[in-house]
Amino acid sequence: MKAWLIAGLLLATPVLAQENPMQPSATWDDLRESVVGLTEEPPVDAAILDLDAPIRAHDAAIVPIRLTQPADAPDLTDLILVIDENPAPVAAEYNFGSALMPLDFEVRVRVNAYSDVRAIGTGPDGAQVMAGRFVKASGGCSAPAGKDMTTVMDTMGQMRWKSAQEDGRTIGTLMIRHPNFSGLQRDQVTLLNIPPHFIDTLEVRQGEEMLFTMSAGISISEDPVFRFGYTPNGQPVTVHIEDTDGNSWDQSFDVSG
Repeated sequence: MKAWLIAGLLLATPVLAQENPMQPSATWDDLRESVVGLTEEPPVDAAILDLDAPIRAHDAAIVPIRLTQPADAPDLTDLILVIDENPAPVAAEYNFGSALMPLDFEVRVRVNAYSDVRAIGTGPDGAQVMAGRFVKASGGCSAPAGKDMTTVMDTMGQMRWKSAQEDGRTIGTLMIRHPNFSGLQRDQVTLLNIPPHFIDTLEVRQGEEMLFTMSAGISISEDPVFRFGYTPNGQPVTVHIEDTDGNSWDQSFDVSG
């Protein structure tokens, strides 16, 4: 339980605004259209979307990313999270329900080299906006797993949920046990490469109403934690998870956590 609490507190600590804006990136110039599918550079506008991240990561395998919007910002329905210099740059693609607006959403990612970390959000009218930070980190995708393989197998798929009131808004925290192996790590006993094995689909709902969905790759951290503000509707929060090995897990939590 202590590990769960530490994970939650890491995201619960506000990320202060940092003087680490995105830097010119030849990598981004190459992948913007070919990988992300953008024919034009989205505008950067903190009045619609902002992204906070540390200037220098304490742990490259667990880098906290916080996406926020001002109270009067237009809604976002979709968002792509990109880490330019990671082996698979698209970290995750999200769909958001209206209950998450205005957005206040946190996730932990792996950063493999000094890189811009950027989010491209899309509104209901198709208008796009971008936000990002330059993060100094390296080796996050190949960092050793935090637990031995026996513990991984025994705990994989376990979930915890808690909710709390902060500044007049309900904050939900979802914690999931999963190694999210990137395929670049080595087993510390056998020294053999561990095959990729990660959560690729996540759906979080309250009753029938979608809170958010995620389609992810290798860049989401081990034992992922998601922390987000939302407007509760009184229905249980349900979670559906699928991973690349064909496993799936479902769990329901009452609104009190």
